[in-house]
Amino acid sequence: MPSAKVLELKQKQVAEIAERISKACAGVVVEYKGITVAEDTALRAELRQAGVHYEVIKNTMLHLAIKDTSLSGLDEVLTNTTALALSNDDYVAAARILSKFASKHKTFQVKGGFLDGEVISLEKLDSLAKLPSREVLLATVVAAFQAPMAAFARAVQAIVDKQGEGAAAPAEEAAPAAEAPAAEATE
Repeated sequence: MPSAKVLELKQKQVAEIAERISKACAGVVVEYKGITVAEDTALRAELRQAGVHYEVIKNTMLHLAIKDTSLSGLDEVLTNTTALALSNDDYVAAARILSKFASKHKTFQVKGGFLDGEVISLEKLDSLAKLPSREVLLATVVAAFQAPMAAFARAVQAIVDKQGEGAAAPAEEAAPAAEAPAAEATE
């Protein structure tokens, strides 16, 4: 039986894990065995750059953190080595990065995940991983909004240009007509 001090420390760790999970909009559980230190370091750097918190975690600690929550369905994947990736603001980043990494490393495996506090299937996780990044999605939305405005601006400019051409022609015709009477007056 662990001492009271050790038990208190572990309870604190479980509470911290539970808090991080509750703040996350998305999370992915992976089995990380079979990768080198260099590969793990590169993976962690990429996840960190995307704003994803990634940590190796004991199955028992994660089990206790999700016990009696809507994420308790993840219990079935808490076997072997486990790491947890959490994102607080990007629904796609963790799934995209970890799925891409898993496709290149056969022993590294995505085991499960969640969105907004609900466990999702591996199929949904795979679909999520195939979505473009948040920045690309935002750029697509902005482009979609700008396209009609740009078309309208081009149409208005074409009308202005056309009217400008029509107004320039009568002014040029009026000038030679004004010169003609002046020439007759001198004769």
